Amino acid sequence: MATRPESLCFTDAPPLAAHVARGVTRLFCRQDLFAICEMPLQNGRRADLMAIDAKGELTIVEIKVAKADLVGDGKWTDYLGYCDRFFWAVPPHLAGILEEERYLPGDAGLIVADRYDAAVVRQAAYRPLAPARRKAELLRFARRAARRLAAQIDPSLGDFT
Repeated sequence: MATRPESLCFTDAPPLAAHVARGVTRLFCRQDLFAICEMPLQNGRRADLMAIDAKGELTIVEIKVAKADLVGDGKWTDYLGYCDRFFWAVPPHLAGILEEERYLPGDAGLIVADRYDAAVVRQAAYRPLAPARRKAELLRFARRAARRLAAQIDPSLGDFT
């Protein structure tokens, strides 16, 4: 039996993180954006969700479900150089914290989500990637997605999450 795609994501996170990811994914599909979870970046970080739209623009979403994790996260700015738009995605009870200046409300968008749906509360600023970075990230995104699909067809290919 093939591995279910959602079982590859958020395995070390609380179940609420997978619920928020599901809501964001539903929202993005309606907007013609398609995401993959836990996307490694070249700087050693891992984006919770990375999505691509019809123009080839990339959006990164950092999911936070606990106040301590959100307040203690100092690495999130490392994602900004790998996307055209950056969003926080949180359950409703954390939305207010993200209005603080340290979360760059002028640059970072905010999505409030549950397992059924999501809403953009604050749009993310558009910061276009440089052409060379865009090409590199689009290729990495496509190859990562293709590797994951190949592993679903033949699990003996190994862990390509």
